[in-house]
Amino acid sequence: MAPPVQSQRLPPPSQPSGKGEVGELKTQLRQLAGSRAAGAEDLKRELYKKVISYMTVGIDVSSLFSEMVMCSATSDIVLKKMCYLYVGNYAKVHPDLALLTINFLQKDCQDEDPMIRGLALRSLCSLRVKNLVEYLVGPLRTGLQDSNSYVRTVAAIGALKLYHISPSTCIDSDFPVALKALMMHDPDAKVVASCLSSLQEILTLEGNASEEASKERELLLSKPVIYFLLNRIREFSEWAQCLVLDLVSKYVPSENSEIFDIMNLLEDRLQHANSAVVLATINVFLHLTISMADVHQQVYERIKAPLLTLVGSGSSEQSYAVLSHLHLLVMRAPILFSSDYKHFYCRYSDPSYVKKLKLEMLTAVANESNTYEIVTELSEYAANVDVLIARESIRAVGKIALQQYDVNAIVDRLLQFLEMEKDYVTAETLVLVKDLLRKYPQWSQDCIAVVGNVSSKNVEEPKAKAALVWMLGEYSQDMLDAPYILESLIDSWEEEDSAEVRLHLLTAVTKCFFKRPPETQKALGAALAAGLADAHQDVHDRALFYYRLLQHDVSVAERVINPPKQAVSVFADTQSSEVKDRIFDEFNSLSVIYQEPSYMFIDKEHRGPFEFSEDIGALATGASPDNSVLPSQRVEASDNDLLLSASEKEENRGIAANGSLAYSAPDYNGSSTALVSHSPSPTANTSAASGAPSTASISQPSIEIDDLLGLGSVTTQSPIPALKLNSKTVLDPATFQRKWGQLPIALTQDCSLTAQGVASLTSPQVLLRHMQGHLIQCIASGGQPPNFKFFFFAQKSEAPSGAGFFLVECLVNTSSSKAHVKVKADEASLSQDFAALFQSALLKFGGS
Repeated sequence: MAPPVQSQRLPPPSQPSGKGEVGELKTQLRQLAGSRAAGAEDLKRELYKKVISYMTVGIDVSSLFSEMVMCSATSDIVLKKMCYLYVGNYAKVHPDLALLTINFLQKDCQDEDPMIRGLALRSLCSLRVKNLVEYLVGPLRTGLQDSNSYVRTVAAIGALKLYHISPSTCIDSDFPVALKALMMHDPDAKVVASCLSSLQEILTLEGNASEEASKERELLLSKPVIYFLLNRIREFSEWAQCLVLDLVSKYVPSENSEIFDIMNLLEDRLQHANSAVVLATINVFLHLTISMADVHQQVYERIKAPLLTLVGSGSSEQSYAVLSHLHLLVMRAPILFSSDYKHFYCRYSDPSYVKKLKLEMLTAVANESNTYEIVTELSEYAANVDVLIARESIRAVGKIALQQYDVNAIVDRLLQFLEMEKDYVTAETLVLVKDLLRKYPQWSQDCIAVVGNVSSKNVEEPKAKAALVWMLGEYSQDMLDAPYILESLIDSWEEEDSAEVRLHLLTAVTKCFFKRPPETQKALGAALAAGLADAHQDVHDRALFYYRLLQHDVSVAERVINPPKQAVSVFADTQSSEVKDRIFDEFNSLSVIYQEPSYMFIDKEHRGPFEFSEDIGALATGASPDNSVLPSQRVEASDNDLLLSASEKEENRGIAANGSLAYSAPDYNGSSTALVSHSPSPTANTSAASGAPSTASISQPSIEIDDLLGLGSVTTQSPIPALKLNSKTVLDPATFQRKWGQLPIALTQDCSLTAQGVASLTSPQVLLRHMQGHLIQCIASGGQPPNFKFFFFAQKSEAPSGAGFFLVECLVNTSSSKAHVKVKADEASLSQDFAALFQSALLKFGGS
């Protein structure tokens, strides 16, 4: 045994001797190893604290491993905890050193103190070193039978840790069976909850590969288990109650009486102080009664009071979470909440994100009976010092107007906003007035009278200026100064940064020309000249299109550009009902907070950096074993790199940069002789059905219209084989990955993309929707220009279930306009025919 150590002989831990912090700690720990001198335990604590603090800030103290283990022979629980924390942190990095800890951890697992037994068992399971798995089985099995509930709880969670280290060892040792038995018979609620949590995760992960585990997972949803847990729910902690309630929400009762029994058992959970328990209980009520319309409506009435109580109590973050769930219910049943609209009024102390959500709810519950009060309240918010809330309140007023509730008063309110002379208020109001005029043309006189007083010089925001320009063109016959305002805007064409405004300006001045030709002819010529010289491709194309229409026939141009319009009945800018239903199915989850189905954010979160690879599994891990396919293969996953579903949101398609289409703009002379008629080409085609003008030559008679639009010459394609594809094919990712790993590559080829296809491929979703139209589905995608990667699949028509599949890996490089395609097939003989179909679909991309 080492000689007694006098505390005064050791320098204090805070004052190292200068040989280096870690080296000094090593020396001091070695001196204290096995010491029983007075004050040694206190010195150990100080040293351990310093080691842990170094470890926390990222300093490598792994060289102290053996000294820390030597000093662990103590009965001080605080020292034990710090030692276990250190060992758990460095065991995975240094698995060879972890072997040194096995003896003292196994010894501590048999300690008389249950706290030390539990801590030692937890640390033993946290080593996560695969070659030490054999040392875990015995202590875990003993821990599950321990007399102390804390040790049993640790052992239940430890079984799950063992499964993550070595699934086969966990299953072969019958830990799932032991967990289920312990769950059904243990008197301690914490042990029951821990067993349930571990058992659920083990059976869910194992159920994908084992039919027996899948059956065991279904048995967790049996009536005896559900009722056993429900009868003990009051004993559980809040976390455990949420765990049980989540399980109950997946239970399918055999008869209606069971539904009412469960709801009666859980009635008092609606008054729980914890918001998570209340939301989990509501989730159970909603899903149990989804097929019972009358009872479902009564559930809405019952849950209103608890939700509104939670909104008014607790932190702003809790209020937002509860409000998000309430918002989902309001969107599904606005009539049931219409009488409670005052609960959604904004308070001065609410943060902006809560106010925004409340404004959306006020918009949803507005009807004939409460519109006046709601609009009056929203009008007050328009003067809010928070610009974001002021904008949102004006948009809310406009949305209510578009729902046909008390339009007279709402139009008056909106026109009053224009008189406030605040830039952001004017901007938002102009956009809404434009939408109102599209739906209620009868209000044009009142609106135009006020809009005419708005100076275009005071409108800076692109959307607002575009709305004003639209009204100048659409109602130019009623606005005396419309031609001159448009002319002044055209004079400052070069100063206008927004392509959207320039596009609207071209259309507006052309419409004004049809109604007031003498006053607008000069402005029209200047606009077309500026448009043809514009660097933005869409502006250039629209100017060229209008010029040729006018050159062909002014009356035809008027029918195309300014035809008689019907009032808009529905604006297609709301979330689809399919997406809302998907979110409702995921009630009491982050999907409700994000207002998106879970796949929209879970897939990206777990996939991490996207890299091209042969293995489909690398989509999730980012591994890239194959770096020889295309240059610049590694790209980060963008917001659009998602697994697709039927409810995918529409994507805002990007605009191609100038020069992306293969033609040069003809020169244009902006003088008064610019609009000169040319003889149409004798080979031009005229569509009688659509009224399209014949092809005309402007300054280069040899240029055909197809070339000017970047379509290129038409090539004769080889006949497409008669292979028919299934229009309703379904394939889950796990099956795709399994097939991809098993099937050999049947065919490899390089395909070309058209210039339009390259220009259109701004993100993966654009190509995905195109291929879906050809019955070729996508299982995963990713990338950013110039590199994209896709995994597609299709199935032969009338093929038996699970057979006749074609799997495709497609690597697209927009710089070279090439696609590298690998095809794997259940029937290799049909690979060539399918490849021809696939190549044909790629060639058509961007052509419509």
